[in-house]
Amino acid sequence: MKARYLLAGFVLTSTLFSTAAAVADANLDQAKLAIEKATAPVTLWDGPTSGPKLQTGKRIIYIAGDMKNGGVQGVQVGLSEAAATAGWKLETLDGGGSIKDQLAALNQAIAQKPDGIVIGGWNPNVAKIPLKKAVSEGITLVAWHAVPEPGPIAKYDIFYNVTSDSTQVSQIAAQYAIAKSNGQAKVLIFTDSLYQIALDKANVMKKEIEKCSGCQVLEFIDTPLADTANRMPSMTFSLLQKYGDKFQYALAINDLYFDFMAPSLKTAGKGGDKAPYSISAGDGSVSAYQRIRAGDSQSATVPEPLKLHGWQLLDELNRAFAHQPPSGYVTPAHLVTRDNIGSDGGKNNLFDPQNDYQGHYKTIWGVK
Repeated sequence: MKARYLLAGFVLTSTLFSTAAAVADANLDQAKLAIEKATAPVTLWDGPTSGPKLQTGKRIIYIAGDMKNGGVQGVQVGLSEAAATAGWKLETLDGGGSIKDQLAALNQAIAQKPDGIVIGGWNPNVAKIPLKKAVSEGITLVAWHAVPEPGPIAKYDIFYNVTSDSTQVSQIAAQYAIAKSNGQAKVLIFTDSLYQIALDKANVMKKEIEKCSGCQVLEFIDTPLADTANRMPSMTFSLLQKYGDKFQYALAINDLYFDFMAPSLKTAGKGGDKAPYSISAGDGSVSAYQRIRAGDSQSATVPEPLKLHGWQLLDELNRAFAHQPPSGYVTPAHLVTRDNIGSDGGKNNLFDPQNDYQGHYKTIWGVK
């Protein structure tokens, strides 16, 4: 009888172990498939293929959150190209990174009575009253990165907010750590709770790592992006001392953390093309591209197609002017590593899909 119970217990334990192992293998396989897809060259157009013909003679104003921000600037470049193609007049006002200046720029723009205003990378919550005034005067509003989610923002009467899916971006970053470590990643996650989108992205990464039975989140670190230059060097040394060789992967919501982590890793004889490996869920800054290309303490980033987003902003405005619904297009997450950095604009330190998005938008608008 005792032998029978022992055998039954052994069978049950073996079954549970086999089930857990199968789940772990499935999670790892899923991560590897996701990475294969996210790192593939972007040669096929997956955006809209129909829409209204170009509404001519429009005047629009782009209110940049801060033109020193590479993302805001990159979108402006794409929007400028699209406006030139459309024959629209575009003016850019710089919010200078402060709420006061952003509001001043918005009020200045409303006074000019343009056909449309683009909110470029700043929170419309600080401008509820002037935005209502703009809409009451017949000005169409679109945005880039105004809120974390893509799509219309009804409470501000914003026709469409262009942005990538931050959840997908964060999942890809975490899945790369899982795949690269073969399901054994020990990670630290860096975020800034001042920004809800940053906190949301970090929590998605944490959840994704926790799905991996052989992986571990060593620490969830909340430290402000605005003070990375002062905090990251000494923090990096402290974390190396605290975790030693367990400090294998650094996941961050923005490349900026690694601007100031990489030199400290080098000083400590770590990093380079060895652990800890740094992976960013967003941004795709010039310095990140340079680090990835050189194998200098950053393994990957998930950039956004900034110029394409500029063209999409003009397309969404055109749809609004034609009294048609928004396109609903959301660009999929793309992972840049040392293996694929030479494609899709990587030689110029940016993600610029080679899927002829300009040509497709021109076809929709009926222009050459």
